[in-house]
Amino acid sequence: MVMNGVELGGGSIRIHDPAMQRAVFDLLGITPEEAEQKFGFLLEALEYGAPPHGGIAFGLDRLATLMCGVDSIREVIAFPKTASATCPLTEAPSPIPAQQLADVHVQAVLPEEEDQHKQNEGDANG
Repeated sequence: MVMNGVELGGGSIRIHDPAMQRAVFDLLGITPEEAEQKFGFLLEALEYGAPPHGGIAFGLDRLATLMCGVDSIREVIAFPKTASATCPLTEAPSPIPAQQLADVHVQAVLPEEEDQHKQNEGDANG
């Protein structure tokens, strides 16, 4: 369903066959090892015989975006998945492989553990 060029709802039949999911990963260039590392939870669940699942879902957040006249659904979503914006099921966000960062010319500089500890102590004392 589309309103003024904005998708408000849609649906499909989800992949419920582990062989099909592996074929999709193969088409995307994801190795079996990488698929297991990143999507092992999904592949394991599909092995238990997930039933076909499909239907249509309406994005009330997208409708609220239109009604509020804002450009992003981020402006109308009340809460992230968790307070830390992480997903316990998929363990997202996850570390990004160095090669993937290099491909897009991005460098990640992580704080050293000791510096982070000192900063946390300062926050507690300050």
